[in-house]
Amino acid sequence: MKIGLFGGTFDPPHIAHLITAEYVRDTAQLDRILFIPSYISPHKRRGEESNAADRLEMTRRAIEGNPHFECSEYEVRKGAVSYTVETLEFLHAANPGAQLSMIIGMDNYLDLHTWKDSGRILELSDVIVMNRGGVDAGEPVGIAADRVRFVPVPDLDISSSGIRERIRNHQSVTYLVPSAVEQYIVAHHLYQELP
Repeated sequence: MKIGLFGGTFDPPHIAHLITAEYVRDTAQLDRILFIPSYISPHKRRGEESNAADRLEMTRRAIEGNPHFECSEYEVRKGAVSYTVETLEFLHAANPGAQLSMIIGMDNYLDLHTWKDSGRILELSDVIVMNRGGVDAGEPVGIAADRVRFVPVPDLDISSSGIRERIRNHQSVTYLVPSAVEQYIVAHHLYQELP
């Protein structure tokens, strides 16, 4: 079993998350993609994200209908800062024999050697880098080339922060997020106030 691990705040999850995940799944021939909403990301300041339960539920709704996509509650249920190495240890134990591949963007790839226990991360997982625009970033410090695969994905100019801003400005987000996510945002009055 080949499992791609796609972590993030997903605040909110949007169409570009889904499109790039499907490109990676298809290109890398993964059996499934596990979306992993963080409780608190170590790369963001506390309080920047929306309620973790809301982000988890929106992620669940966003991936409905794709039999290759699943959502993990692990980091949200843990209820603490989410370090990748700890999540990988849990998923490695929970999926014996599975080949785990962490899916990250180019910015995270270039900083990966600075992450907590990066050597252990690379023992537990391969790395799939979502490569937009065919960028050749070379090999960052401390990462063996045989553990990294670059997968071309569309360069979609859609961001969670841009969606939140559109909502605060009373602008439409139809087609930027799945309809089930838009309905959840409206029903729960998310992103109405400035942070």
